Parts: sequence; structure tokens; C-alpha cells
Amino acid sequence: MVETVGALLWRVTNRWRAAVDRALAPLGLTHAQYSLMATLYGMGRAGITPSQRELGERAGFEPMYVSKVARQLEQAGLLARARHPNDPRAFGLALTERGTEVIQRAIPVVRGLQAELTAPIGGPDGARAKELADVLRVLLGLE
Repeated sequence: MVETVGALLWRVTNRWRAAVDRALAPLGLTHAQYSLMATLYGMGRAGITPSQRELGERAGFEPMYVSKVARQLEQAGLLARARHPNDPRAFGLALTERGTEVIQRAIPVVRGLQAELTAPIGGPDGARAKELADVLRVLLGLE
């Protein structure tokens, strides 16, 4: 039986998520938490204090899910919420000092895992990985 593209994407995504969850467990993070924190870390380094909506759009998460994960991260002392400087109705998000320390430790872990998981297609910088990333961006409507 030939599996559909959708079924294969589902299986790869679940395998990837589970591998990231296992790799980040010693740091107390899940894949979803890492994704939001890494996105927030990058935005913060660019001088951007995003709202939950802006962070969700950048990270590819639904607004309600961002709210849920942001609350978890805030309770863990990894993220701080304050009134957004440009929109009094929204919260601006930023990593705490502890959050910054944790994400700086997590990023190399995930990069190493990415190298391991993409090794069969030439690694994360290989031509096949770049081609796959281009195809996925088209499927996501990002290009």
C-alpha cells in the first residue's frame, strides 16, 4: 500500500516532535514550548517585543494555543507578559533571564537533533533538505 503525502507528513511530524520532546525533557521543555521560546528569542534579539498574536503568527501556532503555552512558560518563570507598548489591549511577551538561559542551552540540542534526523538527506544544509524546505514552504503557503 502506498501512503499518501499527508499520511507521510503526519508520521514524520509526529516522529520529529517526539524526538524533540525526548531531547528537551532534561531541560524541562516540550517541543511546543521550545518552538515558541526560540521564536521569541529570535524576535527579542531583533528588538521586537511581540504580542501573543504576533508570536503565534511568526511561530505558526493558533492564538489559543499560544496563550496556553505562554501561560505554562510564565508559570515556569521562563516568560514574562506585560502590556504591549504599542497596543494597550495586548500583552507583549519577553523571555526572562532564566528563559534566555534555558533557550540558549536548548538551541544547540535541537540543532544537533536536526542534523541527526536530516542526515539521510544530506543534513540540514544539504541540497535535498533545502529542496524539501522549499516544498514545505509552498505547501504552507509561505511562498
